[in-house]
Amino acid sequence: MEDFINSIQEIISNSPSLTVQIAETVGIIFVLWMLRLFVVRILQRNVESKKSVYKWKKNTTYIIFTIGALILAQVWFSALGQLGTFLGLLSAGIAIALKDPVTDMAGWLFLIWRKPFDVGDRIQVGNSKGDVIDIRVFKFTMLEIGNWVDADQSTGRVIHIPNHRIFSDDIANYTSDFEWVWNEMGVLVTFESDWKKAKKILQEIADEVCKEFVEQARKEVQKAEKSYLIQYQYLTPIVYTGVKDSGINLTIRYLTNPRMRRSISQKLWETILERFEEHNNIDFAYPTVRYYDNPTEGKPGTIPSGD
Repeated sequence: MEDFINSIQEIISNSPSLTVQIAETVGIIFVLWMLRLFVVRILQRNVESKKSVYKWKKNTTYIIFTIGALILAQVWFSALGQLGTFLGLLSAGIAIALKDPVTDMAGWLFLIWRKPFDVGDRIQVGNSKGDVIDIRVFKFTMLEIGNWVDADQSTGRVIHIPNHRIFSDDIANYTSDFEWVWNEMGVLVTFESDWKKAKKILQEIADEVCKEFVEQARKEVQKAEKSYLIQYQYLTPIVYTGVKDSGINLTIRYLTNPRMRRSISQKLWETILERFEEHNNIDFAYPTVRYYDNPTEGKPGTIPSGD
């Protein structure tokens, strides 16, 4: 321990300029760190939105770091020419040795510049889906949805994804610019049911449940049209008719907020079950095995002759 202390004292006595540089470096880091804490404290007291506080904290950290790097460069490098040469050699070595981290930083710059998604957005990157809860220089973090949980509900898992994935994987944003998605729900009724009445009931239910979303979605579409070529002629719910093996399939297509998809689906189903229960000529269909006697059950024109 004494040898170490003696070595430090010898370095200080033999290199006074180095001692000054070290002292200036420590002082600059301390001042900038205190400045960041002061700014963050003011933000927490005066800004109510947690999302805004988070963004300002991140931006403040990046600004302080950049200012600190420039000031320390002036302390440790006597001329900008030396600094440029050093940075050129350093960046070339880093690019070769640390390919993925460098690509992660490029991805972070792309996220800041182009903003394909932001904190609070619900996105899908490759096979991973979730709500973005943090964006950093080398990775972004999501609170996972889906997977073994139905209807895009949270699993509780936190997923960390390297930033370079945004260059190689498809990115789907559920909530950016246009915060609505189309959802479809199939209702299967038997061939013997009064499907026209069932379709009318489903249309009434969908209009009633989704009416509050239509006007909001229309405003969002007008906003999104300024940035993208998005054109929707109809935003109101609609019921389509189709046929499947087990019966007539009536599909409700409607707009919903991504985070409300399950609750809206539940509300629709509960209302459908209650309304269908009131009608004795509407039955739900499901896969069954049935014996069909054409001579007694078929239409007259389809019954084979006795010849």
